[in-house]
Amino acid sequence: MQNKLIFTTLCYIEQDGKYLMLHRNKKKDDINKNKYIGIGGHLEHGETPEECIVRETLEETGLKLENPVLRGMITFVMDEVTEHSFLYTCDAFSGSIHVCTEGELVWIEKDKVLEVPLWEGDKIFLPLLGTEERFFNLKLVYEKDVLKESKLTFNGE
Repeated sequence: MQNKLIFTTLCYIEQDGKYLMLHRNKKKDDINKNKYIGIGGHLEHGETPEECIVRETLEETGLKLENPVLRGMITFVMDEVTEHSFLYTCDAFSGSIHVCTEGELVWIEKDKVLEVPLWEGDKIFLPLLGTEERFFNLKLVYEKDVLKESKLTFNGE
């Protein structure tokens, strides 16, 4: 199999001490099956990461983000795939949540977020979103679905 490089966005929408998360429980053969993840998706040709996260959020949730904040870069290495993901948070939006075809949209209390089924690497960066203002880089290396390595740096430190 040939190595594959992809670019994605991910956003944790905040309101009333909660994050809006997508419980991936609808698609067959989903790598994220039954896990809770942020909102986001793949960049399209000619699209900036910010344009992507605004579009993906509107498509998946019905919400229009206002001023999403880029918080970090995550590099996921999974077998032959390397995924660079731009991680955002946003607490200003308009619109109403609609049904998502990829899973159930659920508001999760920030202090309970580590209790739902997550990828192991998500447990590294999610606590940073509530406390850390510095931009971070995180590399997560998985074999199948097992986290084998992680490396966290802040602004190149």
